Amino acid sequence: MVSVLPGAGRRLLWASLSAVASLVPLTAVPAAAAGALPPPVRPEDGADHLTVVVRHAGAGRDGTYEVSCHPAAGRHPDAAGACQVLDEHTRWGRDPFAPVPPDTTCTMLYGGPATARVTGTWAGRPVDASYDRSNGCETGRWDRMVPLLPKPGGSA
Repeated sequence: MVSVLPGAGRRLLWASLSAVASLVPLTAVPAAAAGALPPPVRPEDGADHLTVVVRHAGAGRDGTYEVSCHPAAGRHPDAAGACQVLDEHTRWGRDPFAPVPPDTTCTMLYGGPATARVTGTWAGRPVDASYDRSNGCETGRWDRMVPLLPKPGGSA
């Protein structure tokens, strides 16, 4: 085969083709793999900051707590533990504060009168979630957020 391009033209063509070929692996990521983890927290997303108001959980557990994460700080008895449990339950495309779906079958085991409300910002999204222990599903939902939410009757 005889090349009709001069030496400089061939080098430019090969450099261009190499540059384009190096971009192909970046675009070949499956959608499922790309969404497996939450995106990194960016400064423009704002800080992860939550206010937790707890009522009827027991002596030393009721009150208003502030917690900030990344880094953990605030007026919360266990800010680091609260941030850790939130990080563990944060998945891309899922709301860690989501209520129990209305069609869920739950045991009718009353977990006590404790209630909590969590407001603020988490992973760049607004949060306004209510918790109680009115049945097995709600009690389980609460327990998954301990120590962000206090363990009623246990240590604060």
